[in-house]
Amino acid sequence: MNTTAANWDQILFVVLPYAVMFVFLLGTIMRYRKAPFTYSSLSSQFLENQQHFWGLVPFHYGIITVLSGHVIAFLIPRQVLLWNSRPLRLYVLEISALIFGLLTLVGLGGCITRRLTVSKIREVTSLLDWHVFALLLVQVASGVYVAVFHPWGSSWFASVLSPYLWSLVKFQPDLGYVAALPFAVKLHIASAYAIIGLAPFTRLVHVLVVPNPYLWRKPQVVRWYRPSRSTPGNS
Repeated sequence: MNTTAANWDQILFVVLPYAVMFVFLLGTIMRYRKAPFTYSSLSSQFLENQQHFWGLVPFHYGIITVLSGHVIAFLIPRQVLLWNSRPLRLYVLEISALIFGLLTLVGLGGCITRRLTVSKIREVTSLLDWHVFALLLVQVASGVYVAVFHPWGSSWFASVLSPYLWSLVKFQPDLGYVAALPFAVKLHIASAYAIIGLAPFTRLVHVLVVPNPYLWRKPQVVRWYRPSRSTPGNS
């Protein structure tokens, strides 16, 4: 490995994870202390509901399932490898992960399209929101790419990435686990760190309060009431 690549690996996979966790913890605490009512996804559902449903619901079901799989592989890697020791079970796990990854990508695409095409939604979308969407798109698309072109991710995550992440937790970062990984995998990891670091300053902070009942609640109907100009007392 050349010196430049080694330096970038050191920055992205040793320095960056500790930096983003510091920013995440400090940022979320400060935001909660100064503006607790902003701990919300700032939902725009009341402005437009149909595209909202077909974008946000697939995205959330997909991303929650995929993230749960990552957490399980991180916490109990040996059990994951034991499960994967049977080819049929490995195929079921890999295909399921790919399906939910694609569901996440389709839902995210719907969310972005909604933000671009619905004028009322576009008006309430900030530049920071677009940065979040760009990072999420890189993260999800790279994850799907890895699942297709670098298969058996559940096994190599449990055997390679889980030890690397645990080395960070123990404050003994071991670059040996990630140095030889393909570029797409490194991009996937680095973009995840970037999302974590940006989360306290965006609507992504709502994951800390888990306001997810709308995933199964009935669609809401909102009616605007504006007094007419002829109403007494209005100018």
